Amino acid sequence: MISSPYRRSLLTVQQLADDIGKGIMEFEELRERVFSPDGNRIPDNELLPILKKSFIDEKYALIGAESNADCQKRAIKILKETMISFKGKKVVVGTHGAVMTLMMAYYDKNCGLEFLLKTSKPDIYRMEFDGERLIEIKRQWNKD
Repeated sequence: MISSPYRRSLLTVQQLADDIGKGIMEFEELRERVFSPDGNRIPDNELLPILKKSFIDEKYALIGAESNADCQKRAIKILKETMISFKGKKVVVGTHGAVMTLMMAYYDKNCGLEFLLKTSKPDIYRMEFDGERLIEIKRQWNKD
């Protein structure tokens, strides 16, 4: 099990980790995308225009903040290293909506802004790979 060090990501996977008797490895690279130069949370009504621009131009970011391209690069690095280290095993990744979407989009271009906006918080998706080739993405979470 790997996770962003942010509390809400850790809490999302902690119960499963406890249930199966596994620890959680924390990776700073799985943290939320930095949307503002000071790192503070941006209200949703101000965040949506930034997200829209970011998914049109992956290098777009406010000055001093992080672009989709930069966020995806750091998260994919950890995902690829994990797939090599734990080849043939199931891995749980606890991260944030934008980061999850960008990791999925690396393998499937259908995972973009529309996909992100339809996710719930929390949400669970299963990605199946054959080596580094994505076979399937399937939603596992049912809030009802």
